Amino acid sequence: MKSRLLCRPFLQIRLLHKDRYTSFPNISNVASKEEFAVCNPATGQELCQVSIASTEDVSAIIDRAQAAFDSGVWSKSPAVHRSKVLSRLARTLEAQIPELAKIESLQTGRTIREMNAQLGRLPEWIEYYAALLRTNQAFVAPTQGKLLNYVQRIPLGVVAQITPFNHPLLIAIKKIAPALAAGNSVIVKPSEAAPITVLEFAEMAIEAGLPEGVLSIVPGYGHITGKAIVGNPLIRKVDVTAGTQTGRVLGSIVGANLASFTAELGGKAPIVIFNDADLETSVNGAAFACFVASGQTCVSGTRLIIQDKIYDEFLTRFLAKVKSIRDRMGDPLNPKSTMGTVISLRHLQRIEEMMKRTSGKVIFGGERMLGKSELDGFDFSKGSFFAPTIVTDIDVKDELWEEEIFGPVVVVKCFSEEQEGVGLANACKYGLGAGIWTSDLSRAHRVAADMQAGLCWVNTHHRNDPSSPWGGMKESGIGRENGLEAFEAYSQSKSTIVNIAPVEESRQSDDWFAEVAEGRRYG
Repeated sequence: MKSRLLCRPFLQIRLLHKDRYTSFPNISNVASKEEFAVCNPATGQELCQVSIASTEDVSAIIDRAQAAFDSGVWSKSPAVHRSKVLSRLARTLEAQIPELAKIESLQTGRTIREMNAQLGRLPEWIEYYAALLRTNQAFVAPTQGKLLNYVQRIPLGVVAQITPFNHPLLIAIKKIAPALAAGNSVIVKPSEAAPITVLEFAEMAIEAGLPEGVLSIVPGYGHITGKAIVGNPLIRKVDVTAGTQTGRVLGSIVGANLASFTAELGGKAPIVIFNDADLETSVNGAAFACFVASGQTCVSGTRLIIQDKIYDEFLTRFLAKVKSIRDRMGDPLNPKSTMGTVISLRHLQRIEEMMKRTSGKVIFGGERMLGKSELDGFDFSKGSFFAPTIVTDIDVKDELWEEEIFGPVVVVKCFSEEQEGVGLANACKYGLGAGIWTSDLSRAHRVAADMQAGLCWVNTHHRNDPSSPWGGMKESGIGRENGLEAFEAYSQSKSTIVNIAPVEESRQSDDWFAEVAEGRRYG
């Protein structure tokens, strides 16, 4: 098997499936000898061992990233050069999508149909920021007097990114692309549950021409490696996707260093379905919103709010749809399989405990899946499979209504009047995503304006684009991913002010301490 070395300072990853993956030999400059296992949550089988970055490793890697930044090899390279490298990276990534999708499915337990669709779009993020580098322009400020004030965007320095397990490569690339485009050195700590594709991507970046030290992937546990990264005083920005409590902890550390902070945190997305919604499309759309990624997305449609006149018929159709999803679950690598696992047995047990505490009525699912698949005979008992679940008669003070479960569980509520539906949607501490289903154009815009969410979809859900800002309100975080907003958040403005007045005029106006102050400048 051909062996490739992850470019220093990337850490060792020893893959056990030699027929499926490339193996990387040991790297001598890793101080830590500890490793963690990455397992397939569908089978419990170990996929690989990954070296853990010690605090000493973290410090050395960040120093190296700062040296790369200070050298200007990337930070001061022409925008057109950075654009060319990113474009090559997009093409390299595109060629590896089929292999990466399989790895992503194995390490997350998500179905291959989901990963093929999701990863197929990832080159778009890199292409977008490569194009932005060629089109984004500085500007001249309308400064008073005979002064030329031009304003440029310059990189921040070394930036850190903490990425989650649910969309390992998607969320990493969403963060990495604007950070690299802006000229920063980037440190990424992927989730210990699913780091493999992010490590693979880093190697592709080197192959595409990214200088060593500009992108570093640093595996490890959040409470050790993650804290060591975000607490380092050289880090000028931290961008995290995590739970709200983790965001609070990291935000306090980042604030102490006076660094920038972007956080995409928890969510409890409402899906409001009005009487005039098309039943077939809204049922299908709600099923996608609720159960894609086994409900493990921050914009998962976990609160289904249905208007009274269609409540019974909608719920009947929705129940049939959910039953069909469960009946066609199987091996996540089977293209016909509908829904995969949650990320781990520990996570599955948390879902089970929340289900035991609910005051709602479970009308479908509600338990771990065991036995064999009707689709392909796959053995569910070895994995972390939880059935797609519907809970009705829920109180707005119930834990399942208020807290993020991060699993395939949806709670259902009925409403009568428009404002009641909006009130139920906003009766939550989170405000990341929301969905509206209606055929009334006026209502769609009116209700969207009243939704307390950073993302609001009408007659669709979970649409995402590199140009579309992504982020939340309330306890769902601060700052935005995607678009020009993200690019600017990874850079800072710099004003250069040049006196263009004739010398004689400057001699008079700039003599601040002349005997006669009349006509002298101010400021």
